[in-house]
Amino acid sequence: MPLSRRDFAKRSAYTGAGVALVGSAGVLATAPGALAVEPGGVDAAAEAAVGRRLGYGPLVPDPKGILALPAGFSYRIITHSGVTRLESGETTPSNHDGTATFDGPRGTTLLVNNHELKGPRHKWPRPVPLAEGLVYDPAASGGCTVVEVSKHGDHVTEWVGIAGTSTNCAGGRTPWGTWLTCEENTDRAGQNGMTKDHGYVFEVDPYDRRANLDPQPIKALGRYEHEAVVVDTRRGHFYLTEDAAGPNGLLYRWTPPHDFRPGRGWLRGLADDAGVLKAAQCFDSGGNFVDDLSRATRTGTVYGVDWVEVPDRDARTVPVRRQFADGQVTRARKLEGMWWADGGAYVVASYAREESPVAHDGQVWFYDPRRRTLTLKVLLGGDTEAGKDGAFDGPDNITVSPYGGLVIAEDGEGLQHLFGATDDGRTYPIARNDLNIGTAEEPEFSEFTGVVFAPDGRTLFANIQDPGIMLAITGPWRRQRRES
Repeated sequence: MPLSRRDFAKRSAYTGAGVALVGSAGVLATAPGALAVEPGGVDAAAEAAVGRRLGYGPLVPDPKGILALPAGFSYRIITHSGVTRLESGETTPSNHDGTATFDGPRGTTLLVNNHELKGPRHKWPRPVPLAEGLVYDPAASGGCTVVEVSKHGDHVTEWVGIAGTSTNCAGGRTPWGTWLTCEENTDRAGQNGMTKDHGYVFEVDPYDRRANLDPQPIKALGRYEHEAVVVDTRRGHFYLTEDAAGPNGLLYRWTPPHDFRPGRGWLRGLADDAGVLKAAQCFDSGGNFVDDLSRATRTGTVYGVDWVEVPDRDARTVPVRRQFADGQVTRARKLEGMWWADGGAYVVASYAREESPVAHDGQVWFYDPRRRTLTLKVLLGGDTEAGKDGAFDGPDNITVSPYGGLVIAEDGEGLQHLFGATDDGRTYPIARNDLNIGTAEEPEFSEFTGVVFAPDGRTLFANIQDPGIMLAITGPWRRQRRES
């Protein structure tokens, strides 16, 4: 049953649901679980007053010029595009992106790694190899590789999971142990050299190579600029983000058909129109429609969420996000990574600029399916000091840490970091990309992607997208406790 604007306003007024309108600073400051990140990063004096050290200390420059880490931490290079090799002999493809980890055989860890390569293969020196039986569109350059890492953290082997897909950006791990890889590109057959339509989600099984043969798009999840996906482990809904502009993208929910049985192989057998795909429609506690998530300018802001059915999910004539009139759906620029934890979905909006009603440098939202609410947990200030390890912007891939709070991959201006955000609003650096792919006069540092912990929580994996390096970070991890 949809949550009406009137019901949401009434519940907010009479049940103390923790709803705060934008601008209600007194309420927002004490919103339960809100992560408030102010411009300028951590207040060292406040930390000293509490008497508890936040994070792991300052980052130590890497003499190898790759990854700066706190003292006591170390890293290993697991894959390196153009250097490490697949079991078939080709070098590792470039442009690492979304990644998931799985328990492997004999204590190993398996990782499925997206390669965000757009357009025809001749544009890239190291596209995903066209492994026999694993190709969707032989003209496309992207795909996934599966990496095996030993229990000691050493690279064991790497092989192709899927090839011939386009712009594999993020994705999501399923509860049944597979990876959903998302195409952030909607080229049609005959466009940009492609021989098949793109803009779909594909399933990759890290355990059963035969299950990946003859890859088929999951058309029931829609055709648009897919970014990430998570699965509600209790209700079975899929939530998906769209990274697009002109107009801004949407947050989607797919409800499976009644006969759907979650597990390996079921997605491949779905009809193209199976289930129901809907887009989010948000409204504030006064019942007012919210046209864009950038309207929220204070952490703790809570919106009620309803869902509006997509008319043509395969976008045969009109892109999905353009099928809605003004006032029907809520949009956001750069909807990026997602992570399912704490009974809901963490959703990243990387930034907003002139294409949006209000500019910001990054948001992290939490969707609670039980309450049908979307709460702003993180709001990032500007990275005004490009050489500083504390003013973060441009969140992208995200994971929930076994040590509390979030770990976020930065894709912003200036320096690029992995950083943590505690559940009471403090941030701290975990790593910095020291690999300069620009010049000494005009340094440039690629974004971090694919941040995810190993299943045992001891190793944090992350990628430097350009040139394409997968890293394994270990050290004295400890729980980041709430400020007293």
